[in-house]
Amino acid sequence: MAFRRRARRMRWLGCYRLGLLWKALLVFLAIVFAGQLLGVIFSKSSVQPERPNPLFSLSPVDSQGPSLGSCRPHTHVMFLKTHKTASSTVLNMLYRFGDERGLRFALPLGYQFGYPLPFNAHRVKGYRGPRVVDFSIMGNHMRFNKPEVEKVMPTDTFYFSIVRDPVALAESSYAYYKAVAPAFKRAKGLADFAADPRQYYDPRLRNNHYARNLLWFDFGLDHNANFSESLARRGEAAVRWAFRLILLSEHFDQSMVLLRHALCWPLDAIVSFSLNARQQKSNKGSSNGGLVLSDEQRRKLREWNALDWHLYQAFNRTFWEKVENFGRARMEAEVALLRSRREMMARVCLRDGGRPVEASRIRDKTIRPFQSGLVKILGYELQSGLDNATSQACLRMIRPEIQYKDLLDVRQFPRFSQSAAAGVASYKKELGHPSMTEHGGARVGERERDWDGSWVSRNQTSPLHIGKGRLR
Repeated sequence: MAFRRRARRMRWLGCYRLGLLWKALLVFLAIVFAGQLLGVIFSKSSVQPERPNPLFSLSPVDSQGPSLGSCRPHTHVMFLKTHKTASSTVLNMLYRFGDERGLRFALPLGYQFGYPLPFNAHRVKGYRGPRVVDFSIMGNHMRFNKPEVEKVMPTDTFYFSIVRDPVALAESSYAYYKAVAPAFKRAKGLADFAADPRQYYDPRLRNNHYARNLLWFDFGLDHNANFSESLARRGEAAVRWAFRLILLSEHFDQSMVLLRHALCWPLDAIVSFSLNARQQKSNKGSSNGGLVLSDEQRRKLREWNALDWHLYQAFNRTFWEKVENFGRARMEAEVALLRSRREMMARVCLRDGGRPVEASRIRDKTIRPFQSGLVKILGYELQSGLDNATSQACLRMIRPEIQYKDLLDVRQFPRFSQSAAAGVASYKKELGHPSMTEHGGARVGERERDWDGSWVSRNQTSPLHIGKGRLR
């Protein structure tokens, strides 16, 4: 009996102790679970709003894109910023690349390098002579003049530019330069101008270069020359000699892939948002600002801009030859990666789903785009709640050309900065606002004071002569 009682007591003690252990374990688990639950509750009810992931949340390897091998990034770059060809978006990329790396820009005294006069090295702010290497990147508007550019840029500079179908370019030019180009100002509409351009065009009037062979003019060639195959081929050869790469506005993403590999730049350097884009509806609601053209009118515009049309066709063929050499499948893969990266950045950086908006809707007045012409120029508004590093990276991507140039100018020349209002007024003056005469410009031979006090003619013949396929 005593043995049985002792056995029962031992079993009871064992169960009792085991019960205590189980209870202690259950209490411990309850405390841990409660702590996790409270952590979740407090994290979701925090006063601080939930913020998007930082822009550069991908690993550095991912943001660089596919390997470029052992090449070294080009840091000496000259971009001929042609008009109405998505060139403002390209210039923003150059600004960002140089800004992030502390490179020095060849900046104009105003906002353009004396345009529409042919480029002169002395129009570069801080230029100290042809044998002084001061600058890494040049990209503001100019009428190209390579001998003068070579005085400013290092000998290993990479030269490139961008072209666009002359009809699309004419549509955009008409919308943007209606108030400053006499030929456009006189016409009731672009269709009216296209039907008979010579009725409205006077080559002697300032700013009429916007209305005929604008690409040819920007490349430093005689845009009023009568078309001939031999002249067109010589002009094409001159451009090929001066530039290592010509991009296509209509195939912007493919162009960026080719440019990235040519410059040996990381993927994020070429990711961009479209800047200086036009609103597709005018204030009156008519599609494309009333610029819709018939097939016949488009044909006439190509005839009117025959030199530009030759140039575009020639470099369109060259472009697709480069794509073939690059590899179609490889190009498609890299374009897809570029677009994916752009979409990710738009989600992080931009309000309204990344869509461009009217300037009046942008609360930060310092990033509103400059307005000119028949239709509104759109911009972007930053997403709220970004951390400082992400906000600055996003801001660089959407900062308009005028404001970005002012910022770089202040950094390089802090003693000579000007207010934003003065900058806009200066840019308007350079574009030709307000008109000089009732026809919107000064006539050939009219003279004005240059920046250095010397007298210059408003319209001069280009110093670039075409001969044997070279610029002289």
